[in-house]
Amino acid sequence: MTKKKERKAEENSVEDIYSLSSTAMGSTSSENHLPLPKEVPSDEKWAEDGPPREAKWWYSTFHTVTAMVGAGVLSLPYAMAYLGWGPGTAVMILSWCITLHTMWQMIQLHECVPGVRFDRYKDLGKHAFGPKLGAWIVLPQQLIVQVGCDIVYMVTGGKCLKKFMEIACTNCTTIRQSYWICIFGAIHFFLSQLPNFNSVSGVSLAAAVMSLSYSTIAWVGCIGKGRVPNVSYAYKKTSPADSMFRVFNALGQVSFAYAGHAVVLEIQATIPSTPEKPSKVPMWKGAVWAYFVNALCYFPVAFIGYWAFGQDVDDNVLVGLERPSWLIAAANLMVVVHVIGSYQVYAMPVFDLMEQKMVKTWNFPPGVMLRFFVRTAYVAFTLFLGVTFPFFGDLLGFFGGFGFAPTSYFLPCIMWLKIKKPRRFSMSWLINWACIFIGVFIMIASTVGGLRNIVADSSTYEFYS
Repeated sequence: MTKKKERKAEENSVEDIYSLSSTAMGSTSSENHLPLPKEVPSDEKWAEDGPPREAKWWYSTFHTVTAMVGAGVLSLPYAMAYLGWGPGTAVMILSWCITLHTMWQMIQLHECVPGVRFDRYKDLGKHAFGPKLGAWIVLPQQLIVQVGCDIVYMVTGGKCLKKFMEIACTNCTTIRQSYWICIFGAIHFFLSQLPNFNSVSGVSLAAAVMSLSYSTIAWVGCIGKGRVPNVSYAYKKTSPADSMFRVFNALGQVSFAYAGHAVVLEIQATIPSTPEKPSKVPMWKGAVWAYFVNALCYFPVAFIGYWAFGQDVDDNVLVGLERPSWLIAAANLMVVVHVIGSYQVYAMPVFDLMEQKMVKTWNFPPGVMLRFFVRTAYVAFTLFLGVTFPFFGDLLGFFGGFGFAPTSYFLPCIMWLKIKKPRRFSMSWLINWACIFIGVFIMIASTVGGLRNIVADSSTYEFYS
């Protein structure tokens, strides 16, 4: 069998497997008789044979860091101000543990069926819930995360570019924020033409390094500044209703910090796999290192930032530091580099989905022209929404409740229960149900909090500012 036929057979078996699910799902004995085909790296086009599988374990580390550690890390002290020391610390640690557990589940489920690799979140969803229901359950939530993050990163990149120039050149003419967002978006018209995850590995590595760098600047700067005079860690004095909604929104900010699961299967799809060396081994190694870097970024910034400013901390902890100005300017530029990489990591699966749809449904010929028009249109779409709605973060708090919490907190647990079928009231069964209840609560709370913030802050919105 040629390489093309092997890969085509693997692709076709994804659809065939639904009819065989009664014998394949959760059956350990059947897995022992069926040999896994060796994975052969391919340099041919994805539309014919799938993506090349040439990545090493460390690729998964910096791709996952780039996807997960966003500029939202700088708002974690602000979330702590509404949650307080006890609940805030508990939420941070619990979220870290739950999402590491669910990431392990997704890595294990990537090849849970002999001879098949679920290279996309929606493919795993189809296997767990059926070919029609699975796509409707998984795909909208995944797209909310991916497209939503890309729009937010457009706004974040433009704002940080503007802030960098204001600090670096105090005598320069002030340019509107919309123009800075357009300048940031122009970069992606070029980067989006890179064909796949492997080709953006350099950009992703630089982004991962930048995320660790600006996070370090944030918490080291807080230590250098010390606690502000008369710092208070009491809850902010506000009405009980407002306090509750702000707490809900703080939970949404924390869940936003763990959004990397939306692309974890697509990252694992780039790693080669054989029966002797399945992809789950290097992928898990990379994920553990990514979560170690994640902890180095999140926990010091959240706890030290809150320690330094207390209840008066800004929603971006860098704003409160102010000095030295050159260091704050450098941190803003690092955020720009990071969100450039993050945009591409989240956009690559969307590009793949759009191009696959154009080829299979409307018979467009695969190639450079298809890539150019599809990806340029997507970048233009996210740029337009970013310029038009620079307050998209509030909208994301509402819509993101349907995407971030499910994809990272509880959807992998539901799929694990459906596919692996652990014994009722066993440790695995109890842990997964606990994660599901916590995730559903965070989803509802962050959605309600986001909706209330949209209503409360609507009077301050400015279009094309």
